[in-house]
Amino acid sequence: MTTRFIFAGILVLLSSLVALGQESAKRGQAQFMQTCGFCHGPDANGGAEGPNLMRSMLVRHDENGNLIGPVIRDGRPTKGMPPIPLNNAQIADVVAFLHQRLEESDRRSPRRPKDYALKLLLTGDAASGRAFFNGAGGCSKCHSPSGDLAGIANKYPPADLQARFLYPSGVVKTATVTTASGEQFKGDLFYSDAFRIAIKDKDGWYRSWSSSEVKIEIHDSLAAHLALLPKYTNAGMHDMFAYLVTLK
Repeated sequence: MTTRFIFAGILVLLSSLVALGQESAKRGQAQFMQTCGFCHGPDANGGAEGPNLMRSMLVRHDENGNLIGPVIRDGRPTKGMPPIPLNNAQIADVVAFLHQRLEESDRRSPRRPKDYALKLLLTGDAASGRAFFNGAGGCSKCHSPSGDLAGIANKYPPADLQARFLYPSGVVKTATVTTASGEQFKGDLFYSDAFRIAIKDKDGWYRSWSSSEVKIEIHDSLAAHLALLPKYTNAGMHDMFAYLVTLK
């Protein structure tokens, strides 16, 4: 009997969460039409000035607004998009709407051959992508076509490959903690806020300190990737992808 009640309670909770998500998406649709629809279209399929957001890798790989939110707040001045003065709740609603639209778009899309994604994405110039990799992009400072990127085009499907170079995942931040006595500890960053810092060292030990009592250096190997996002043009993104596809 107890198990049945617990299961019923979980179903009620899930139903409530779904309803809240639908309400948020509905508010987000109204907000999107008011502030974004002129450029991106009322359904985010593209409009007078802005691109189709259903084809945006940033929207597709967003998690709870971590990618969409900063674009709304800061805009993309170099691409003609101004900052939009929305509060956190309004941004969360817009994010819910865009994710709902993306789910609808994916459900309605017909099945396509396996090579469809590659044909769709492979519109760039590999030579230009290589030049960016070795030059302005600074990619060659951390990556090597004959080293960590050797054969990368064979490891991932086209859409996944594009997503990984734009928004890499699974890379843990590391930290170096120096105590007042000068002793240093290094490891994977486990937790960090204004008050505490915690790491897991190479031997698997968990260590923590008050942030005010130690010197902290956090190393984020993905910071360079995130810094590149606002610098990419649409053509530049496809050029980079075209180059990575040659690394087989």
